[in-house]
Amino acid sequence: MTDPESDKPHKPGHTGIGRIIAASRYSSEGLAAAWRNEAAFRQEVALASILIPLGLWLGENGVERALLAGVCVLVIIVELLNSAIEAVVDRIGPEKHPLSKIAKDTGSAAVSVALILWGITWLNILVPKWL
Repeated sequence: MTDPESDKPHKPGHTGIGRIIAASRYSSEGLAAAWRNEAAFRQEVALASILIPLGLWLGENGVERALLAGVCVLVIIVELLNSAIEAVVDRIGPEKHPLSKIAKDTGSAAVSVALILWGITWLNILVPKWL
């Protein structure tokens, strides 16, 4: 079916406030699934629950506070995306395939890069204060 206003395919379902409510429900279900099924997600949330308040306290200005807290949130976002990639690959089937390996490995690499950015950001902001 095509939306006559935009010539784009129209997805049946919720619109307006109903769409926002449905999207919020889907998001909470996704967070709950990640919490139940992903140990790395739980560990990163636990660490972020300590480091975000600490970063807000240690940052000397808005930019520092945003960077210290923001990289914590970024790691969680990347972990959620990596979990989504893994779920889709696993859904396709249990057999080994080179493309499945690439998808899972690059998702894992994205998490690693986000974690490295987390460390670099914290070190660059906090170490000069201590020296």
